[in-house]
Amino acid sequence: MDCSAGWPSVSWVPDRQTPFMTALEIGSLRVATPVVLAPMAGITNAAYRRLCSEQGAGLYVCEMITSRGLVEGDATTESMLVFDDAEEIRSVQLYGTDPSYVARATTILCAEYGVDHVDLNFGCPVPKVTRKGGGSALPWKRNLLGQILDQTVKAAAPFGVPVTVKTRKGIDDDHLTYLDAGRISQECGIAAIALHGRTALQGYSGRADWEAIANLVEHVDIPVWGNGDIWEAGDALKMMDQTGAAGVVVGRGCLGRPWLFRDLAAAFAGEEVATLPTLGEVSQMMRRHAELLAQHMGEERGCREFRKHISWYLKGFPAGGELRHALALVSSLEELDALLAQLDGEAAFPTQELGTPRGRQGSPRKKVVLPEGWLSDQDDLGALVREDVSEIGGG
Repeated sequence: MDCSAGWPSVSWVPDRQTPFMTALEIGSLRVATPVVLAPMAGITNAAYRRLCSEQGAGLYVCEMITSRGLVEGDATTESMLVFDDAEEIRSVQLYGTDPSYVARATTILCAEYGVDHVDLNFGCPVPKVTRKGGGSALPWKRNLLGQILDQTVKAAAPFGVPVTVKTRKGIDDDHLTYLDAGRISQECGIAAIALHGRTALQGYSGRADWEAIANLVEHVDIPVWGNGDIWEAGDALKMMDQTGAAGVVVGRGCLGRPWLFRDLAAAFAGEEVATLPTLGEVSQMMRRHAELLAQHMGEERGCREFRKHISWYLKGFPAGGELRHALALVSSLEELDALLAQLDGEAAFPTQELGTPRGRQGSPRKKVVLPEGWLSDQDDLGALVREDVSEIGGG
């Protein structure tokens, strides 16, 4: 079901004169459009991945799971490893700080879950992750990073599964890690590296540094995927033009706008369009999203999970506070249908929202919380602190 078929659109003119028409190559895998859905905790579950894939081709990555949780058989971790029947490529992001745990988790993913692609998270900036030396803090320890990458690649190799890395520029501007991370990734056989053009200190604030992405492209021979500030399809083309990246990773830009993947597929095929759905058409997409969540989680839980998406879908549209509040408490599909029927289906898309940030932004952090003495030596392995089974994040 393609809810966006026949939706209105506007033309826009990209900076380049010819379409990219390039596929995403990840080991033996090939994705027609060089676009990756960034893993986002509580967002990129099987239902949302299916919804986005109905809009256009791309690599749709499962929300991050912890290696320890998987190895130790944590029920919550295992419940996150659900794949839709329509998923042709099973892609999972894995987090960990212990090389042996990450390698063992990779073997489980490949052998027991039939995963086709493993992505390693070294980009999460949240304090509960960085204080244990994980996420965006870990690449500072070059030898530890190398051990994790080496053992993970070796664990995935018997299954023919490619391993990629997602990272940030560094901890802060005085402690940059992305060039070392790129070099080590290449040496260890990583298939591609995605760079979010912000430091951990920035979080999701400010502007992404696309120049850093271009620097990494020049620094390594493996494919580099760019991440940060892709709000419209035109931004993806500009990023690839300006940086030489082999692909783009889209996160917050698709929140409440899964049709962005339709626009991205069209843009990379040389079509100059941007989808502008009416509020009625957006409500159809909302209903489809909730329906998919209900199929995977059960109706009551699926509707509860859907609540967080309401504000993103309705951003900029006319919808009264009382109706928004009621939608944010929806507990059944029948109730959702009744509430969506109260929206003004003819309301035009709020074009003032085009190109604007979505999702969390916030302010730069005062400091990045790290293990004691973490910055004193880049080449020691650090005191391995076991990650919590329930740790979640993104990058």
